[in-house]
Amino acid sequence: MKRLAILTSGGDAPGMNPAIRAAARVAIYRGCQVFGVKRGYAGLIAGDIEPMTPRSVGGIIQRGGTVLQTARSPEFRTEAGRLEALRKLNQAGIEGLVVIGGGGSLTGALELHRQGFPVVGVPATIDNDLAGTDMAIGVDTALNTALDAIDKIKDTASSHQRAFLVEVMGRDSGYLALMASIAGGAEYVVVPEVDTDLHRLALELRDAYVRGKTHAIVVVAEGAKYNAAAIDHFFKANQDQIGFETRVTTLGHIQRGGAPSAFDRILATRLGAAAVEELLRGASGVMVGLVHGEIKATSLESVLAQQKELDMQAYELGRILAQ
Repeated sequence: MKRLAILTSGGDAPGMNPAIRAAARVAIYRGCQVFGVKRGYAGLIAGDIEPMTPRSVGGIIQRGGTVLQTARSPEFRTEAGRLEALRKLNQAGIEGLVVIGGGGSLTGALELHRQGFPVVGVPATIDNDLAGTDMAIGVDTALNTALDAIDKIKDTASSHQRAFLVEVMGRDSGYLALMASIAGGAEYVVVPEVDTDLHRLALELRDAYVRGKTHAIVVVAEGAKYNAAAIDHFFKANQDQIGFETRVTTLGHIQRGGAPSAFDRILATRLGAAAVEELLRGASGVMVGLVHGEIKATSLESVLAQQKELDMQAYELGRILAQ
C-alpha cells in the first residue's frame, strides 16, 4: 500500500487538523504518497483529491476546523453515489483511506469497506456519542468552550438574580451537557437519555431560590425532549412558582470552533498516526479509539451497532453537588 488518502466528513470538531497532520506525516514517513480529499464524501464523488506533503500540513496543529473542509453528502448515501466515490478513488490510484468524523462519516466508511475498499475510521465528534472510544476528538475543547461560557453567564446571572438555560450541542447524547453542568456547578442538567419532568424542574429552581441562591444554571442538551426555548416558555408561564427570572443562551456552533486543547491535539495525533499504521498493517473496516488510556481498534460494525450510554453515576453526582 503506497498511496493513501485522508478525508474529513460531517460536522467539524476541534482537533481534526492535528489528526490530518499526524496521518499525513506518518504515512509519508512510512514511504507512502498521501492525498487529501476536499469537502468529505461530496468532494470524493467529485474527484476533488489533491497531493499532500509534510509542508502542506505544517502550521495546522493549532487551528480549529479542518483544512480539508467538510460537507454533508446525500448523494453518497445512494448506491450510485458510493460507486462513483469508489471509481474516483481507483482512478486516483488510492489504495487506502482514513476517514475522520462522527457516526454518519463512519457509516460511510463502513459502506466503502463492505465494497472491498480498505478504510480506517478516526472518531471526531464533540457529542462523544461513539462506542469504541472513551473520548472522541473535539470533545475536550468543546467542553472547555461551554464551561467558559457558563462561568461568564454565572456572573451576570448572580448580578440580576436570574436563572439561565444554557443550551449546548448534543443531538442524541447528553455527555457534553452533563460534564459541562458538573464542571460548571449547574443546578440542573437536561439530557436526551433522561426524561425531564418540567414541574419537578420548576420545583428544583424554586427550592434553590428559597435556599437563598443568587442564581441558577440549567444546562440543556439540544436533543433533549424539551429544548431550552420550550423549558423557558414553561417557566415564564409559571414564574410565580419559581422566583427567578429566566433567560436563554444557546451556545450553538461556537462549541465547534477555536484552537484544539492540548488533550485534543495529543489524542488526535495518536489516533491519526494509529489509523495509518492499521491500514499499512492490512486492517480495514475498523475505528481506532482511546480505550482505558490505550489506542485500540474496534470493528466499525461493532461501533455503529452500539448506543453509547450516559454515565448515570456522574448524572447522580451532579444532582448531589447541586444542593
